[in-house]
Amino acid sequence: MKNEVVKLYEEIKESIIRRISEFEALWKYGNDEEIFSEVAFCLLTPQSKAKVCWHAIERLTETGLLFTGSQADIQKELYGVRFKQKKALYIVSARNFFSNGKLRIKKLISSFKEPFKARDWLVKNIKGFGYKEASHFLRNIGKGRELSILDRHILKNLLCEGVIEEIPTTLTKRRYAEIEDKMRKYAKEIGIPLQHLDFVFWYRETGEIFK
Repeated sequence: MKNEVVKLYEEIKESIIRRISEFEALWKYGNDEEIFSEVAFCLLTPQSKAKVCWHAIERLTETGLLFTGSQADIQKELYGVRFKQKKALYIVSARNFFSNGKLRIKKLISSFKEPFKARDWLVKNIKGFGYKEASHFLRNIGKGRELSILDRHILKNLLCEGVIEEIPTTLTKRRYAEIEDKMRKYAKEIGIPLQHLDFVFWYRETGEIFK
């Protein structure tokens, strides 16, 4: 099975590198509003399709509701997103947390020298962020090189590859770190960067490289 993973990686490696470069460019050249769009996107994704969630973010951005809308305004635009009422509340809560007259995300994230500390801080302070969502956000802004996004696609593939013995029903901080470490070791064994392996597994399940 390892050979299959490596073979797939070789086929899509250049696409993965381009995607990660786009994420890093977002951090380098993007503004706080663009970074907040990624916060909101990652708040929407649990148990919902990524493309549906991103289309909702695009609508909210185009109308300006992402930055000024009420919970009810935002909720109306979350077509196809599960638990839309709760997630709209999470977006407004995160927006309030990151605002001091204006959004100030980049300055706050920049204060962390290690992605693990940034992730812990996000989980502690952003309602709706668990370790998966915080890792996803940091990856999408080019700050997740050492992190894993342990969603159902990744866990399914780790089980398939024998990296884990079962898919956990819940992921505590300790359990998340344990599985992340196993995935890191596995990535090293087969010669694929950890951040790239996320994409390989996602592609294997969905047939595309998205966000």
